[in-house]
Amino acid sequence: MFSFLKPAPEASQKVAPEKVNSTYHHHQIGVLMSICIGYVGYYVIRLIFTTEQNDIMKTYGFSTAQIGLVLSCFGIGYGISKLFMGALSDKCNPNRYLATGLFISAVLNLGLGATKNLYVMMLLMLIMSIAQGMGAAACQRIVQLWWGKKTRGTVYSIWSSAHNLGAFACVATVQLATWLFSNSIAAVFYTASVVSFLIVVFILVAGNDRPTSVGLPSISDHTQETETHTAADEELTDLNLWQIFQKYILTNKLVWAITITSMCLYLVRYGIMSWIPSYLTQFKGFDSAWAKWLVGIFELAAVPGVIGLGAVSDLLKGHRTWVCLGCVVGLFICLTIYFFSSSKPMIVVVLFIMGTLIYAPLTLVGLMVNEAVPKFAVGSSTGFMGFFQYLIGETLATALIGILVAHFGWIASNTVLYSATALAFLALIYITLQERSKN
Repeated sequence: MFSFLKPAPEASQKVAPEKVNSTYHHHQIGVLMSICIGYVGYYVIRLIFTTEQNDIMKTYGFSTAQIGLVLSCFGIGYGISKLFMGALSDKCNPNRYLATGLFISAVLNLGLGATKNLYVMMLLMLIMSIAQGMGAAACQRIVQLWWGKKTRGTVYSIWSSAHNLGAFACVATVQLATWLFSNSIAAVFYTASVVSFLIVVFILVAGNDRPTSVGLPSISDHTQETETHTAADEELTDLNLWQIFQKYILTNKLVWAITITSMCLYLVRYGIMSWIPSYLTQFKGFDSAWAKWLVGIFELAAVPGVIGLGAVSDLLKGHRTWVCLGCVVGLFICLTIYFFSSSKPMIVVVLFIMGTLIYAPLTLVGLMVNEAVPKFAVGSSTGFMGFFQYLIGETLATALIGILVAHFGWIASNTVLYSATALAFLALIYITLQERSKN
């Protein structure tokens, strides 16, 4: 297994100079498809238990609290996993690492379908969360290895939108399995695993490790672009994981500032998305069924905007903070309308817009933290940021807001989201000043 995950050696036979451009383009298409479809597979597995929770409670006799325990095992484990499994990806073949994480997740998902024991489910979800932590870091490292800075924002945004498509694919898989297998809960889990096993094969066939492993020049040599770091062109290093983490992550002020920005945006993301049904039903008078649909609108409406703004960040020559600052200013305005407007059509429109204004900067800061470190530390930077996103950002957005609303009403939620947005804005100002001082 470990030899399977080792980085591929450089190809002894190089691609002829006149064929480099066409060969690069061919491989980039395959690599992009592998990371996008691969990450869709991760979300199909990740969300099956969430989508089936009502049927599980009804059929297995579980309470809401017990379902929450199972889901919390994933959330806690995933936040920790992002940190360690992200760092480990820096030492591995990212394509095989991506496929391995999905394969393990699919196997564990079979176990979820085969058991009705609460504690076994909790254990399987905890272990699965570790395997799930392999996905994003591998994909982000692949983007850094295969695309130059001038086009990276567009490509990264396309990949990032795969999680929105993954949520839709998960629902489609559930509906298909329910129709084919007469509402069998176990069959839903099994079907999702079969779909993901097929995606694993696709990842291994369509994807690749590094350009140099298939006889191509590195992306830095190919594009002749100058990266932020003198070591940024190095794709592999002899430094161990702790040395990488200490030198390029813990002591990197820019990584900390970007991580704080991302953590705040995650708080706003989940502070809005997680409470849409309750907030709109209790506070804005929406029908409960319609409020549920708005969760999907919030997610899917972001896809074209995220890709478009990613392309804009490329047109601005990689000044991604400018796009992020514009989004955060727009987010302030939309939050104010969302909190204080009594017009239901206006609230729906604002939710539609906020999806883009939250997910676009979240996508770009994910790319920014990768660009703030050498290529051999991309996984570590991804894991470090993910740790704070989930263990602090998501936890505050769900547990803290739930407690505050119970004691002080929805005005408390509004205050938390305003504060998080303001802190993200200040962190982005700091990042902009830091980038300007280096130019």
